[in-house]
Amino acid sequence: MKDVRPIQSKIAEYQKKNKRIFATSSFQSHSIPLLHLLSKIDNTIPIYYLNTGYLFPETIQFKDLLANRFGMNFISLRSPLPKSQQRDKNGQLLFTSDPDYCCYLNKTQPLEPILKSMDVWINGIRADQNSYRAGLKEEEATPQGALRYHPILDWTSKDIHDYRMKYDLPAHPLERNGYLSIGCEPCTRSVFEGSDERSARWFGMNKIECGIHTDLIKK
Repeated sequence: MKDVRPIQSKIAEYQKKNKRIFATSSFQSHSIPLLHLLSKIDNTIPIYYLNTGYLFPETIQFKDLLANRFGMNFISLRSPLPKSQQRDKNGQLLFTSDPDYCCYLNKTQPLEPILKSMDVWINGIRADQNSYRAGLKEEEATPQGALRYHPILDWTSKDIHDYRMKYDLPAHPLERNGYLSIGCEPCTRSVFEGSDERSARWFGMNKIECGIHTDLIKK
């Protein structure tokens, strides 16, 4: 199993420098090892989640289960623009016609003020998830001045599985139905056998990222 001591040391280093730290989570099965690790390091680190209004009910239920199990504080972030106004010129909801803008309104924009008020953003992207993430470094700057820290960037699916098994961590309830990468309900589907886990997201669209990992990184 992966040695987690470098992650513990890095977070301790940030804390020693009085850095204001926060993390984000989508509460997918592969997100749970990082949450568990953070809960052991310091369960007072605020964990934000992007409550887009399109999350699966099972995701919300799973979030509550994890909050109780790990003793962590999960904070909801929402778009300032009501869903009723998130429509294109034809009156269609944006996820049907402009998913990039939908993601901007519901994910990127709500996170921007947090990045302006905090110093270090811990998030659980992995290099093996897609070609874009494979090109990122462990630490990256954001346009807002905060630092992105990717502690499990070099972890593989096997590393995630081994950690989950060692600590008997729960799985997202939809995993048993073939949902291996879970985001918003309209833009997520189950994975065909043998397909990449990220293939379930934005199926049939020329899109592999929601924007928080492209727009919220300094070019």
